[in-house]
Amino acid sequence: MALTFPVAPMKAAIGNLPPASQDDQWAYEIKWDGYRTLAFVRDGAVRLQSSTGIDVTGTYPELAGFAEAVNAGSAIVDGELVVLDAEGRPNFGMLQRHQTQVAFYAFDVLQIEGTDCIALPYEQRRALLTSLVEAGPNWMVPAHRVGDGAALLAASAARGLEGVMAKRLGSPYQPGKRSPNWRKVKNRQRLEVVVGGFDVGTGSRSTTFGSLLVGLPEADGSLRFCGAVGTGFTQARLEALAVQLRGLAQRDCPFSSLPPRSYLKADVTWVRPELRAIVEIAEITNDGFIRHPSFIDLV
Repeated sequence: MALTFPVAPMKAAIGNLPPASQDDQWAYEIKWDGYRTLAFVRDGAVRLQSSTGIDVTGTYPELAGFAEAVNAGSAIVDGELVVLDAEGRPNFGMLQRHQTQVAFYAFDVLQIEGTDCIALPYEQRRALLTSLVEAGPNWMVPAHRVGDGAALLAASAARGLEGVMAKRLGSPYQPGKRSPNWRKVKNRQRLEVVVGGFDVGTGSRSTTFGSLLVGLPEADGSLRFCGAVGTGFTQARLEALAVQLRGLAQRDCPFSSLPPRSYLKADVTWVRPELRAIVEIAEITNDGFIRHPSFIDLV
């Protein structure tokens, strides 16, 4: 039975680059930091679907002409919506605000003229996609390469991009599946932050804590809140940190302003800002918050 709206997109596992001995068995694409989106083209019109199956066509009128760029009467195309900053890099904060027009970066095709393509190997789908979609003012098919993944990852890091996608040659498209045939290989940066509080944990963390609330020192000596760190802890580290944090508990919030409500959904205990931690992050947003942080160690 042919695919119809909505389609659950295939998902990637987070991992490392394939070993050098297998490098030529994989294709590599830039990982674009945006909203996963599927485009359904039929009868000269396009319908856009979010990764959760919601129709978002009306949100992005700048993509209304995409159907005219597709060399088929109907098709289902997978890709990423991005907004680029002045340096040409995807900016997630600008995308959230729809600050400028979005661009649709197509990277896979699931169906052409009512015939599903998902069983075809990656490289055949890619060849079909390249001939299917003509580049336009708000859409394109970004280049990919077979092999030499380490060089592309290094180039993405040099440009301040999020990382690369590694996709196994010969692999099919598996709607709704998280497959090891697709790997997200992320560039990460390390940052030193100050611990200013923690929130209550649940489940296995009910006796320790859920997340650390952290900040960055400002030039005037104040501490600016920048986010919460809830991953990267071993059980032993959770237990040891919990003891340290309770010994530093205080009544007043140490940050220059109270964290946004979205960070205060659980009970919070403020602490004297004496502990410093190293965390790995994807980036610091334009609003000054850390994205995808993971705890490494105390300084």
